[in-house]
Amino acid sequence: MHTLFLFILLLSTLTVGYAVRDLGDKNPFTPKAYVARYWDKHVTNTLPKPSFLLSKASPLSATETASFTKLAASNALETRLPEFCSAAHLLCFPEVRSSLEKHTRDVNFKGYQDGQNFTTYGEGGAGGIDTFKNYSNGFESIPVNDFRGYSRGAAGHEEKFTSYASDTNVADQSFNTYGTNAAGGSGEFKNYSSNTNDPNVRFSSYSDNTAGRTQSFSSYSENGNSGQQTFTSYGKNSAGAANDFNSYGTSSNVVASNFNNYGQKGVGPNNTFTNYGVDMNNPQETFTSYGDGTGGGTASFSNYRDKANVGDTSFKSYAKNTDNTQVDFNNYGNSFNEGTDTFKGYTKGAQGDHKVGFKGYGVNTTFKDYSKDGIKFASYTAKKSSTVSEKLVKKWVDPGKFFREKMLKQGTVMPMPDITDKMPQRSFLPRSILTKLPFQSSKIAELKKVFKVSDNSSMEKMIADSLGECERKPSMGETKRCVGSIEDMIDFSTSILGRNVAVWTTENVKGSKKNVMVGNVKGMNGGKVTKSVSCHQSLFPYLLYYCHSVPKVRVYEADLLDPETKGKINHGVAICHLDTTAWSPTHGAFLALGSGPGRIEVCHWIFENDLTWTVAG
Repeated sequence: MHTLFLFILLLSTLTVGYAVRDLGDKNPFTPKAYVARYWDKHVTNTLPKPSFLLSKASPLSATETASFTKLAASNALETRLPEFCSAAHLLCFPEVRSSLEKHTRDVNFKGYQDGQNFTTYGEGGAGGIDTFKNYSNGFESIPVNDFRGYSRGAAGHEEKFTSYASDTNVADQSFNTYGTNAAGGSGEFKNYSSNTNDPNVRFSSYSDNTAGRTQSFSSYSENGNSGQQTFTSYGKNSAGAANDFNSYGTSSNVVASNFNNYGQKGVGPNNTFTNYGVDMNNPQETFTSYGDGTGGGTASFSNYRDKANVGDTSFKSYAKNTDNTQVDFNNYGNSFNEGTDTFKGYTKGAQGDHKVGFKGYGVNTTFKDYSKDGIKFASYTAKKSSTVSEKLVKKWVDPGKFFREKMLKQGTVMPMPDITDKMPQRSFLPRSILTKLPFQSSKIAELKKVFKVSDNSSMEKMIADSLGECERKPSMGETKRCVGSIEDMIDFSTSILGRNVAVWTTENVKGSKKNVMVGNVKGMNGGKVTKSVSCHQSLFPYLLYYCHSVPKVRVYEADLLDPETKGKINHGVAICHLDTTAWSPTHGAFLALGSGPGRIEVCHWIFENDLTWTVAG
């Protein structure tokens, strides 16, 4: 399969307002040529066509368009999916193909990148050391990988795995077994899927059914953005094991995570879990079982959801049905802003002589169902962090991502956020093909069939999330539509603003993550309050934009200068929302600027590949 994967950020710059050249195609039957004619028919002004928008039109030839349209009409597009994805410039994932590739133990393996699964590494080793440094890392790596078995059934063996699937974009990664059925020795896993964008990562089993073994997991899905992750089992059914898990999901943004079993049914274990979901923004977390059914040993949990901001979390069972186990929980949910969190089942059904401690429980006081008979509950203190520190605000909201309107004055020096487009490159589809594809949540099975999407994959979640957002009821005063063709975007924007329209975006990404100086500033519509249509990308196999009308705004264009040389480096477009009444109190703008809904205006730059429509001045 030669499906095209496109994860490299756009290298060419964008053009603000209007380009000097017309991107009509010499062949009048291509999708690009059709879009150029469509623009002339539906937009009344004679200003040059916006090249940065028209460049996103489908690259298909007239012959390819006709062929793929016929296949789509007969529900047979999936029979030529690799060719379709490549020719149409789409985002498609390959199927993980079976592989017989195996590697013996005690191999110093430095790097591995492949779209196939990895069946076995170092199975049944006795003594010696395995080191595996890098597997499928890098922003441009192939995003689908499956690692079946690492050092299974080893005896007195040491295993080290340094990094798996870090710095990737829209990754779909599975790790099935690590050190299962091992006796003695030690296992160390340092980094799994950190710094990823919209990941779907799964870890099935880490050092289950072991005896006399020391194992540690340093970092799992830290500094991630969006996406979801599951960890099914860690140190389950082990005897005399020392289990340590240092960090899970730290400093991630809007990530859904699930951890099912940690040290369950162990004999004489020493279980420690340091950080789960710490410094997260809007976490969605479920921890189902920690140290349940153990006999003897100790179990401690240091921080769960500490310094998090809102979110929805639950902890369902901690040290349930244990026998003579010392249990301690240091801190749960010491949050900045109240979310939803529940804790059910703390040492319920515990037997024998054991000690139980719980030092702090955070914002909400929904602590239910813990054992009270024969157990001294050391302390229970509901507490809340009073303010979000500046350091944590910077983690969750890039400096300069939101600012006040008064900042848009010549001579102002301000931080510029990273406005680089992080999404995979894709193109719009021709309307002739688009109208023949399903686009409803109720028909997601049909859409999955077209693009050969696996169940429970990141592609399935990506499609479901985008459809859900497109089908969501509009907010107060909002008119919205998701568009998968330029024609649809033109139709929606002109229906809101009329046919004398202009399209705007920021010229390039220069100045990102640095300070910039504001040069000459011009307000659209004479700087008066107006309305606009803003369009933001959604993750989907083809280029899909979420477009919505934005009432009561002012839109500005401004030269952006190097603060040292005063030379022009960029030309930015900013939009200021004057009415924030309907915004959530936990919106990142209020986190960064203070205040709350309806109390302040909020401005932001138009990021790369996003755009806003206004009436042409």
